Amino acid sequence: MEPLDLQVLRDAAAWFAAGHGVCLVTVVQTWGSAPRPPGALLALRDDGVASGSVSGGCVEQDLIDRVRSAGLPERPHWLSYGVTPDEAARFGLPCGGTLRLLQEPLSDPAWVGELLERTARHRLVRRTLHLATGLVTLAEGQRGDALEFTETTLHATFGPRWRLLLIGAGQLSLALGSMAQALDFEVLVCDPREEYRCALNEAGLVWLPGMPDDVVREIEPDAHTAIVALTHDPRLDDMALLEALKSQAFYVGALGSRRTSSARRERLRLFDLSDAEVARLHGPVGLPIGSRTPGEIAVSVLAEVVAVKNGVAVAG
Repeated sequence: MEPLDLQVLRDAAAWFAAGHGVCLVTVVQTWGSAPRPPGALLALRDDGVASGSVSGGCVEQDLIDRVRSAGLPERPHWLSYGVTPDEAARFGLPCGGTLRLLQEPLSDPAWVGELLERTARHRLVRRTLHLATGLVTLAEGQRGDALEFTETTLHATFGPRWRLLLIGAGQLSLALGSMAQALDFEVLVCDPREEYRCALNEAGLVWLPGMPDDVVREIEPDAHTAIVALTHDPRLDDMALLEALKSQAFYVGALGSRRTSSARRERLRLFDLSDAEVARLHGPVGLPIGSRTPGEIAVSVLAEVVAVKNGVAVAG
């Protein structure tokens, strides 16, 4: 589940705490082309204020109009859009696009706080909605869990925010970090030099002092974490990579030429890393787009990180 949907839940809980009635709308099933995937969330307040999205805008407006005219639903129920070509055109759905949604009242937001607390600790959470009662239960989620539904239950998995740990501060870190933030990554920058702290903080990046290998261990990289070494200094990069390649991080990369990357792999093999662990290293880091400037290099690196995140095969 995308971090955007965690923000939707935060908004919904805040509205409820402020005294508003709230409902949630989940994309359950799509046919043909659809702007939002199954699991996408929309929260609606009793006055029509919305957070999130389930389509390109027209469906959201119809849902808002329903709330304003008929009020919030009292129990979970199904909604479908785009069943006929005329309806698909009216709601701005792409050709052949059909949406099946589930609308539910938010009657007890306690589960929202618990879910957000678990995901903040980088845990996967499986939410089950029981349609007959509106009761929500939470369980430990598993990577690869897909949205599932029957006529009586809805199961959806929420994951923690994606993290990007950059080893080394400088122009490239600032460019890469800013772009990653636009994709809703939490960006951490490890550099023992205090001089970079102000620039990183002003850019909204989290500065982590200390030696990189210690920092990698401390953040406990999980399958929502990417790590990129940018210092060109083997004393910093290599020690961080030794820890990163043994972790659950979904992406580990290091800046450098092909020659530098080959030498780095040979050095890493001298330590307690298996061939499979060394093979996880992306280097030279980034997609080959002829990048030269910090901004262009940042585009290259982030494109590769996103490709791996989304399951698109790239050369290591």
